Amino acid sequence: MPLRPTLTPLAEGTSRMVCSISAAMVGACLTGIGLLRVSINLSKSGTIADDLLSFDAILFLIATLSAYFALRVETAERLHRLERIADVAFILAMVMLTAVCFIITYMTL
Repeated sequence: MPLRPTLTPLAEGTSRMVCSISAAMVGACLTGIGLLRVSINLSKSGTIADDLLSFDAILFLIATLSAYFALRVETAERLHRLERIADVAFILAMVMLTAVCFIITYMTL
């Protein structure tokens, strides 16, 4: 029995999907930040949502870059590591985006 499980990379399509969706979500975060900033300037009250969206955009960028570089590497170990980073960053960013949606919805601006 091997001490370490065999590293099996995800399908190439998964990395392509994470790369393209994460890149689009960076744009969605930037749009949300812009809309929140306009709302904040009009109402003269601040919110944490735009700060969280900027951090969320960074997580989506990490997912995008990890998935992109996973498509470019040659060794299976590095491919597996980059795919794992892309997956974790993508899931964390999606959870944070959902949390920000709740903050925007239930917080008075």
